Amino acid sequence: MNSLTQAHRAPQRIRNPLCFRRLTVSGKTRVADSFWRIDFTGADLAGFTSPGFDDHIKVFFPHPDSGELVMPVVTEDGVTWPEGARPVSRDYTPLFFDGEAQTLTLDFYIHNGGVASNWAERARIGDALAIGGPRGSLVVPENYAFQLYVCDESGLPAFKRRQQTISGVQLKLYACVDESCGKAYLPELNGVEASWLGNGAIKDEHLAALIAAFDRLSLPPEDYFIWLTGEGEFVKRLNDYFIERRGCDATFVRAVAYWHQK
Repeated sequence: MNSLTQAHRAPQRIRNPLCFRRLTVSGKTRVADSFWRIDFTGADLAGFTSPGFDDHIKVFFPHPDSGELVMPVVTEDGVTWPEGARPVSRDYTPLFFDGEAQTLTLDFYIHNGGVASNWAERARIGDALAIGGPRGSLVVPENYAFQLYVCDESGLPAFKRRQQTISGVQLKLYACVDESCGKAYLPELNGVEASWLGNGAIKDEHLAALIAAFDRLSLPPEDYFIWLTGEGEFVKRLNDYFIERRGCDATFVRAVAYWHQK
């Protein structure tokens, strides 16, 4: 691949207008016994866009006691919150967006002690929350010959978006997810070869085994894309492995911390 072709094949960054939107719950479904799939609607979705498969939006939750949903104001000087009150927020990937119906769908992974998970568990039709973004998107070509994806449950919604449209010669998923959950969440893999590593496998004690598996992978010298997500330190070490030990071009390795071990 010459330099001009390589540049053409590189993921492209897009900046989106900063906008905050108030939405209400219009539907709720349990998925794979591990996620709440919640549909949101609202006139504020006019103009919403999410061109990147792993885009992140900020989801702002109502106050847990008062139920008040605080909305910010966007000014020339930036974003301000009334009386300095900024609600609790978490990052989520837009799973589906229907511009004509003005409906946005998010999947909330169910786990103990999570602010978002607890909200999703209690959510009812008509409940409100706010979103901001996505502020920026990375648009990644869908037809690299070799594609490798690593995630846990937090990354499954982004991969679900991705796997519906990708094509290539070798498509591989290493998911730190129980097999039953993974197969229920991704019933159609579109030619992706999946390895289900089990819930909790994205931990330091499992890193050596995962890297040993990657050592056995033959990586092409060009036309590849590698996507690494999950716990921050784990993702960093995998990123270092592919760039420093396997000699991959950082342009085609996307490493994103979806959460951090406390």
